[in-house]
Amino acid sequence: MIQDYYIIDFSYDVEDNKPLIYIWCVDKEGNRVVVLEKNFRPYFYAVLDDNPDIEKITDEIKKLSTPASPITNIDQLERKYYGNPVKVLRIETIIPAYIRIYRDQVSKIKGIKEVVEADIRFYMRYSIDKNLKPFTWFKADVEEIPNEKFRVKKVYELKNILETYEDKPPDLKIMAFDIEVFNKYGSPNPRRDPVIIIGVWTDEGEKQFITDDDDLKTIREFSNFVLNHDPDIILGYNSNRFDWPYLLERTKLRNVKLDIGRKINSEPTQGTYGHYSIVGRLNVDLFGFAMSIEEVKVKSLDNIADYLGILPKTQRVNLEWYQIPEYWTDDKKRKILLQYNLDDVKSTYLLKDAFLPFGEQITTITGLPLDQLSMASVGYRVEWLLMREAFFYNEIIPNRVEREYESYKGGLVIPPKPGIHEKVYVLDFSSMYPSIMIKYNIGPDTLVKGECDNCWVAPEVGHKFRKSPDGFYKTILQKLVEERKEVKSKLKEVENEYERRRLDERQRALKIMANAFYGYMGWLGARWYSKEGAEAVTAWGRETISEVAKLVQSEGFEVIYGDTDSVFITAKDESKINNIVKEIIDKFGLDIKIDKEYEKIFFTENKKRYAGITKEGKIDIVGFEAIRGDWCDLAKNIQKDVIVKVLTSSIDDAVKLVRETIMKLRRREFNIEDLVIWKSLDKDINEYNVDAPHVNAAKKAMKAGYAIFKGGKIGYIVVKGNGKISQRAEPYFMVKDKSRIDIDYYIDRQIVPSTLRILEQFGITENTLKNTGINIMDFFNKK
Repeated sequence: MIQDYYIIDFSYDVEDNKPLIYIWCVDKEGNRVVVLEKNFRPYFYAVLDDNPDIEKITDEIKKLSTPASPITNIDQLERKYYGNPVKVLRIETIIPAYIRIYRDQVSKIKGIKEVVEADIRFYMRYSIDKNLKPFTWFKADVEEIPNEKFRVKKVYELKNILETYEDKPPDLKIMAFDIEVFNKYGSPNPRRDPVIIIGVWTDEGEKQFITDDDDLKTIREFSNFVLNHDPDIILGYNSNRFDWPYLLERTKLRNVKLDIGRKINSEPTQGTYGHYSIVGRLNVDLFGFAMSIEEVKVKSLDNIADYLGILPKTQRVNLEWYQIPEYWTDDKKRKILLQYNLDDVKSTYLLKDAFLPFGEQITTITGLPLDQLSMASVGYRVEWLLMREAFFYNEIIPNRVEREYESYKGGLVIPPKPGIHEKVYVLDFSSMYPSIMIKYNIGPDTLVKGECDNCWVAPEVGHKFRKSPDGFYKTILQKLVEERKEVKSKLKEVENEYERRRLDERQRALKIMANAFYGYMGWLGARWYSKEGAEAVTAWGRETISEVAKLVQSEGFEVIYGDTDSVFITAKDESKINNIVKEIIDKFGLDIKIDKEYEKIFFTENKKRYAGITKEGKIDIVGFEAIRGDWCDLAKNIQKDVIVKVLTSSIDDAVKLVRETIMKLRRREFNIEDLVIWKSLDKDINEYNVDAPHVNAAKKAMKAGYAIFKGGKIGYIVVKGNGKISQRAEPYFMVKDKSRIDIDYYIDRQIVPSTLRILEQFGITENTLKNTGINIMDFFNKK
């Protein structure tokens, strides 16, 4: 029979010594079903030397076959490798795990140049070959079979895939969860500390599972709820690093399985990119998506929800993790803790509207399931798209190899003209680097080493790229760019709100993927790596910006700053601005637009550091500590407020604001939380040789019983004392008394330096800011 299915995820298993792929779906009636593929087999390629003895090589490969997973097929094929035609052997076996065993053995056979595509996960290999992607529909000829081990409505055996297509998705069931644990002795330890609360949130509202005496009962109640509610997507926040491993360890201690998958007797297992996979469901850790929000330095759930306006801090319970035991053991405070858990899980659930629509579009572009996508870097997302396209174009997928770091020159920066400027236009090239890659056919497969009569030659670096035929990168980039144009065109015509949101997320996803290609090409972990290509792109970019600057100056504009793909200009005759934009497009063949108009903007002497107020009244801050650097919140906030004063009021008002802040510090009119300095721990504590404040704070936290891990952040406060600053750094949660805090440090090393970065451009000195005494003449002037 012919049926239509909406794909959620893929997984596989080996049964009766044969691989079985599960396609987890929703049918047109809204039933959760699984479609079984029983006939697909794992394979890899052996790239042959020139003029190989194919018959002899084939015989050698056949000798490697083992009864546990015999080599069932060896086919000779023609493929392209970096654009060049090659002869390959396609070697097929039965058990996916044996691919790597055969890979190592086959690579040693004489006449084989390289073994490739042996490291592609089996179910992803299937999805690539069959052009199946999550969040898309496919029509198939299937046969219904008995359901003996799946928590779904129906089970089908796949006979034939007829077509894939896009259509309105079914309503997916989404559930968020969050756990709290009783960590009386420091950082939570699953072998010791019980789970005390598990909060969940669905479209039906909230529910909590609360421990009375045994948390195994609580965990079982939670797992039963998951099975009964049967969500397609389970949301968490930092759940891959905390909630799931904690729950799994707690159940493991009791020899119990956390059986919550759609296959009976399956529990979450850790997979690629560190995510936990739940069979038949998408376990999506939203922390992975939150990592892309650069404006939020400490990406805690409450900070992200507050920044996005999902659940402001002023409207929720705010607790620190180390306060949980206190609030749990105090009957009067326990209700506050329970509300804290609900606020967390509600925030997680509501974040779906901020992250999932975009994630779904990236999934349909790359084919990477949403749970893996959330944790995968941009480079891996680009790579999965390239791998899919490689199969379509008969391109061999290169192996991933280890490379040593190689530096190359980046984009051009035209030094800024310090001070305040008015009526400033920002001319921005739309997707400059992808456009350059398309225009000059740049890629590892088009690179020519040696003589070439029909090549583009990059300025400065001299790398050559053939003009035709189109390379792998160019072909795919053109597809992304063209689809984005089509989507944006549809957006103008669509009135339905859902469809508008979907199309807008689609065009944004296409843009981000296209813009990521240059970075991917220069990424050392890339399969399709090309240092020459990355160097050439930046070289053409530098030449373009330099020539644009000369052109606009010749037309009477003043260039006050330039950076990579944009120039900041002022004009005596503003009526000429649109004409210069058209002239640039005509001359360089690249799209450029007026990206912003600043009523007022100021620059320091440093590149990539400016702030301005736009025509619409929005304040833009770039490169200052307000959005970067390891500064306390008070320093960041006062700097931002100073910037606003400079742009909207006066320098005098900005100085007055700094002085008032210093006075409040001296009077201890502040919140301790505003003085916390956050710093990442890039190494294990015992690997640090430096006497740094954050390292000493981390050591003190560990001594007090708190676990501190590599890759996390430590927040510290500088307190009074005779030692060096690094020795006076205390973990923020160990400082309760304001009188212990070194106020002079925060004035001299935080408030004054952060604000002087702006105000010193206008002749303001440190003494000016710290002179907080009352001027007697001011008193008489007020009279």
